[in-house]
Amino acid sequence: MQTFNRAIYLVNGNMDDAQIEQELNQTLPKLAASIKQLKIIQTNDLEELVSCSREAAEHIDLLIIHGGDGTIHQVINSIAPLPKRPAVAIIPGGTCNDFSRMLGLPQNLKKAAAVIADGKTASIDLGQYEDSYFLNFWGVGLIADASNNIDEDQKARLGVLSYFISTMRTVNQAEPFAFEMEIDGARLAGEAVMILVMNGRFIGTREFAGPDIRPDDGKLHVIFVKNSNLTSFKELLQIKQDKTVLSDLTEVDILEAEKIRFHSPAGKPIDMDGEVYRETLGEVKILPGHLDMIIGE
Repeated sequence: MQTFNRAIYLVNGNMDDAQIEQELNQTLPKLAASIKQLKIIQTNDLEELVSCSREAAEHIDLLIIHGGDGTIHQVINSIAPLPKRPAVAIIPGGTCNDFSRMLGLPQNLKKAAAVIADGKTASIDLGQYEDSYFLNFWGVGLIADASNNIDEDQKARLGVLSYFISTMRTVNQAEPFAFEMEIDGARLAGEAVMILVMNGRFIGTREFAGPDIRPDDGKLHVIFVKNSNLTSFKELLQIKQDKTVLSDLTEVDILEAEKIRFHSPAGKPIDMDGEVYRETLGEVKILPGHLDMIIGE
């Protein structure tokens, strides 16, 4: 069991006061008992979240983030370029919490805090796309379009269900696009409705890959979905099954990679960990063991 001397606990200020108090009552007793100096910061906006993370990084040995995937993504991007980075722990506080699922953390707040208190860490890979970073996935095509189509009011009311509604709405409009890229120096071209570059396994709470795809294996896995039909999505869901023979799949291809350079398509939006960016062209690569993170079972 690893002990931490100095930690900062960042709380996403989007929650109302009553919710914050309720959730902190579930997490603080365990954390405070196992960390010598624990400072709590409730951020008011994204700018403060990023600046607090960056400024505190070299002075602490643990950064605890209480929030959803968007919050985690922004914090990771703020500290990933730094020469000295603290260990990172996640208290799941969002809609999908795919990062915490990937790390084997409980979705129950008390149990997640207990895992953090135990202090088991692992060196986790990060994906890098130009000057940005992703912990879970990089995607273009259907996945980015579905993220763009999410109704924020519907998301607030329905939570995870809003992602599936948006995906079903987007599938009906999806058309294959031409791509050209280099994977570890080898040229590749074709058509797809979606390209996923996976470091983790979960998207929208759904596990899309089996244990062969891990965030600590020093590799990225590139998944090509050729068409938006029932066969494609059936095969995509089959990837996680141990008995699936990947060479038998007809609508989905999977390749391992350390570095990918996209030459086309230009101008299509991309989705990194649920956050939509506007440019496709560029280089995606793996940074092996770049972050120490608290993990569960």
